[in-house]
Amino acid sequence: MEIVHTPVLPEETMQILAPRRNGELMVDATIGEAGHSFAFLSRFPDLRVIGVDADPAVLQAARERLAGFGERVHFYSGWSQDFFAEYPAELKRPDIILMDLGVSLYHYEKGNRGFSFRKDEPLDMRIDVSGGATAADLLARLGEAELADLLYNNAGERQSRRIARAIVEQRKDSPVTTTGALAALVARAVPSSRRYGPLHPATKTFQALRIAVNGELSRLPGLLEGALRILEPGGRLGIITFHSLEDRIVKNFFREKNRDCICPPEAPICRCEGRRAVNVLTRKGITPAGAEIEKNPPSRSARLRAAEKVLDEDGQ
Repeated sequence: MEIVHTPVLPEETMQILAPRRNGELMVDATIGEAGHSFAFLSRFPDLRVIGVDADPAVLQAARERLAGFGERVHFYSGWSQDFFAEYPAELKRPDIILMDLGVSLYHYEKGNRGFSFRKDEPLDMRIDVSGGATAADLLARLGEAELADLLYNNAGERQSRRIARAIVEQRKDSPVTTTGALAALVARAVPSSRRYGPLHPATKTFQALRIAVNGELSRLPGLLEGALRILEPGGRLGIITFHSLEDRIVKNFFREKNRDCICPPEAPICRCEGRRAVNVLTRKGITPAGAEIEKNPPSRSARLRAAEKVLDEDGQ
């Protein structure tokens, strides 16, 4: 399969998550087309990697790209939170966990699932096509208020009510089932000043639907908890985000785990004895330099946050 995705912040990620001992294990929890894993395996010859992805087609691309590393690489087909929940007790705990929360460029360029409005495709947007509602399903069944809330809460779309009303009106005649139809509908619904700006007027609508279809925000807190639980004490967890909503979840998660006291606010005295779970390594997050953005424009919204695990939350 042709590789179309370029990993973001590769040097910064390898620097902050670099193995510190021989024989370390890294879990690339969103391996995609394996750009980050390829870089890590190439630079650190003693590192082993487990790659996880919910899309079998993309995971196959990762297998092909990493075939030359032989037994240093293993794969898990499924959602990463399921992988952490099912992590075998007999398997070495990972020393490094990386999550790149961006959607692989494969889905936009090759997936034919409606992630982009640049081509007219069926409105699917599922990363795992084995089940669950498609974007077209959501547009067909959600009420006007629900659609408006989805667009506003998932993408901050200020014209969410106008767009939701237009969708509901349109489906009285025929359902909205293709990217071209949705993009044209949104362009008609928003004020004229939005139609000719640098950002396509349907950008946030597509983002909001993709997030909803794949449960990106709802899955994230449990995914972070599962990853930190499995991570070896002293290990490092790195998360690359691409929009402010998921970045806020990651930032707040690390901040909460970095507290010296984790007792509930209503507790009269501290009983946790200051058992901080992590040390935050990136106070403000790391963003791409201008040269990377120029070479790889999708990297412009990326932010890397990382933390080092101090101990398990049961005190071990």
